[in-house]
Amino acid sequence: MTALNVPAAILQRRSIKTFKPDPIAPELLQQLVELTVAAPSSYNIQDWRIVLVQSEAQKAALCAASFNQQMIMQAPVTFVFAADSRAWAKYTMEKVYEQALANGAWPEGTVGYFKKAIPQFQASLGAQAREYALKDAMIAATHLVLAAESLGLSTCFMNGWVEPQVKQVIGAGEDPDIGIAVLVPVGYAADPRLNPGRLPLSANVFVDQFSHPYESLS
Repeated sequence: MTALNVPAAILQRRSIKTFKPDPIAPELLQQLVELTVAAPSSYNIQDWRIVLVQSEAQKAALCAASFNQQMIMQAPVTFVFAADSRAWAKYTMEKVYEQALANGAWPEGTVGYFKKAIPQFQASLGAQAREYALKDAMIAATHLVLAAESLGLSTCFMNGWVEPQVKQVIGAGEDPDIGIAVLVPVGYAADPRLNPGRLPLSANVFVDQFSHPYESLS
């Protein structure tokens, strides 16, 4: 199969509600994971925590925590995108610094600056720290759905679930640092879906201010 380019994947992607039971080859699943975590994040903190729900028991529990939406039972895997608002303060940052230095991406001066700037910035966020981490997780989820589409798979962003229940399913319990961003079933579409269309650009795209709608060239 020839992978779709990014513009084609964006235009072709649809939210699929029914999936075939066909499994995803392990090599393809690993490719999806690698493309997902290639996503950017604030300060490269990589504060997403992604759980691949695959066993029938776990799928049933996750389905129950998601108002019994059957996509979870049908798809071979559902990516649960969680985020850890305290990831920056935990073990991961030293590994991030080590890799960035080894790759020549960040010189010692940059690492030294980040070691001071990141704790200061995160402390300044206060209650917004959770929101920032969830944004990073959503960016990674968008990478997943486009990568999946380009490789012949289908997905559906799911925003209907009960967070405390989902956290229990994935083993996060009552950890206050963990938030759930989105659930994304991944598999092979059982039924295609047509493009429902989009509003004219002038309805929700603007130049400089809301008072100046963007006008398309055609």
